[in-house]
Amino acid sequence: MITLHARAKGFHIRSTIQPFKFPGGECHLKTGTPTHEVQSFAVVRGADANDLLTARMWVEASREIETTEELTVYIPYLPAARADRGTPFGAKDYADLINSIGADRVVCFDPHSDVMPAFIDNLTVVGSAALIRQAVQNRVLGTSRYTGVIAPDKGAAHRAKAAAAALHLPLYQADKDRDFDSGEIIGLTCEPLPEDGTYLVVDDICDGGWTFTSLAQATGLHRDQLGLYVSHGIFSGNAARLNEYYSEIITTDSHPGAHNPDVAARVVPVLPNLMIGA
Repeated sequence: MITLHARAKGFHIRSTIQPFKFPGGECHLKTGTPTHEVQSFAVVRGADANDLLTARMWVEASREIETTEELTVYIPYLPAARADRGTPFGAKDYADLINSIGADRVVCFDPHSDVMPAFIDNLTVVGSAALIRQAVQNRVLGTSRYTGVIAPDKGAAHRAKAAAAALHLPLYQADKDRDFDSGEIIGLTCEPLPEDGTYLVVDDICDGGWTFTSLAQATGLHRDQLGLYVSHGIFSGNAARLNEYYSEIITTDSHPGAHNPDVAARVVPVLPNLMIGA
């Protein structure tokens, strides 16, 4: 019988082949009775390299034991996608690990930039606009409580624009304010917003939350007027402070940090969206 098995929060598979760890910490697999009733797949959430290694072992074992037509590994959060320049070139290094898995297809969700996806073989990229629409719209009325979408900086502009188009809402642009001499980010500025509006801030990653708390302060809006959507909720450090500024925080389960109880975000399953979008 094919089951969905969780070795840890980061790695899940639907397969007769099940992962486990030796007492020494090494990853390994137990093989079951081969079946061809349901397509097998693996899901890697977060940035644990052991999960990528286990996915590689699963692909190797599946090709020997389960004669599936296609082996797909879903990696919604691309590890080190923000390390897309400089030395060490983390995005390239993690892309090499992902390629070593040897999957027939890799599916990711809303990557940070185009840099890392360019290094990954057989990659399908699924955007966030459809999931955002599903997450914020009333299922019966087909409308949301928001009257606009805010991109917190220029790097978020393309995904925020896609979300605004999917929601049929205007887009407003914010940007980071830098010290001219040092280049240090000292705050955020935002174009003027209608004072009676309600706004959804859209971005790909939330780590400690500084960008989003600073943006909320820059707008001067009450928390009831602001909601936050991020595709990948890492929610480290002072991220719980987001609740002081946002009445709603939405993310996906692409990263184990999404379930930080102090942030208490509404966590939307990403896998159904990946399967439809891919």
